[in-house]
Amino acid sequence: MNEVSRIEIVVDAATAAALSDARRLETVGRLVDRLVRPRANDPLIALVEHSAAQAREIGLTEAAIEAELTDYNAEHRT
Repeated sequence: MNEVSRIEIVVDAATAAALSDARRLETVGRLVDRLVRPRANDPLIALVEHSAAQAREIGLTEAAIEAELTDYNAEHRT
């Protein structure tokens, strides 16, 4: 049987409110498990790695991605 642990992570207020739903919180927990300890041939990790490679190929920087996310969040949270 897998042992589970409860951790605390810092998120914004809207995310915290969304995670008050037990099903959503469980789903996010599984995603964190998969991101931290990926299994061989994990399709989620493969998709993220492929997307990152494509972004690097076209010269997209971390700073540009963060700027886009900031703009997106500002537009959609007002």
